Amino acid sequence: MSAFAADFVPLFDGKTLKGWHNPYAWGKAEVVDGEIHLTGEQSFFLVTEKTYGDFIFEADVLLPAEGEANSGFNFRSRMENGRVVGYQAEVDGDPERQWSGGLQEAAGRKWFISPIKGNKESEDAFRARLGNAFKRSDWNTFRIECRGRNIKIFVNGVLTTDVEDDDKLSGIIAIQHHGEKGQTYRFRNLKIRELK
Repeated sequence: MSAFAADFVPLFDGKTLKGWHNPYAWGKAEVVDGEIHLTGEQSFFLVTEKTYGDFIFEADVLLPAEGEANSGFNFRSRMENGRVVGYQAEVDGDPERQWSGGLQEAAGRKWFISPIKGNKESEDAFRARLGNAFKRSDWNTFRIECRGRNIKIFVNGVLTTDVEDDDKLSGIIAIQHHGEKGQTYRFRNLKIRELK
């Protein structure tokens, strides 16, 4: 249990999608047995109606059991020309790449810092930090902490990313369906603690 559990506010009530919306003309988001299920045939995001600056966010994600799978938790983001632009904590189903808990900037600098794509030393160091924390066929708990310039990402309690960047200091939170046809991405226990 989180040390701040008593101060967390649910972002998902387990029954409705109140506080969230799908800004796209495609993709399906529904509540099933206390979980958010995303299905679709092309990439889309379910986004919060509210924006957040400094916070601690936690959520569980379960990737599809079979086939290719990729998702993410976007934060300090915005909608721009039909795209979610901003930071993303990667949920990576590729057993070779193993970048879950990495930080990229969607529709921006991409893999610019944790790890730096194409930089073998950075990629190897990231995989060493992640170790075997991410479970491809099980629920995974992600924790994102934003305090000013500092961004931390944890996967199942393991610190995978700890960086400084001030390009984006507030914005929406979003969960992603990467667009794999017929695949269902499942989310639960989404909650946030805003920091003053």
